[in-house]
Amino acid sequence: MNTRLPDGVVYTETVVHTPPEKYLQEAPYQIAIVNLAGLGRRTVRILGEYVKIGESVTFDSYRDNTPCYRRAGNTKFSDASNK
Repeated sequence: MNTRLPDGVVYTETVVHTPPEKYLQEAPYQIAIVNLAGLGRRTVRILGEYVKIGESVTFDSYRDNTPCYRRAGNTKFSDASNK
């Protein structure tokens, strides 16, 4: 997956404290359901600062084929794609 996804708005979010074994070292981390213009809702991983419901997010990269987003305006983009 190399397609850049559109910006979105957080519909709901949660913080994962007990992840699958593969992601133990990354916990806690945030996931969200995001409204994407023209694509409906998608479940995404949030990188960087936690986001709140109603906040805008911007596509960053893919990790294990999961789309990752950051709070809009955050300029620290990842170089990782499909880690």
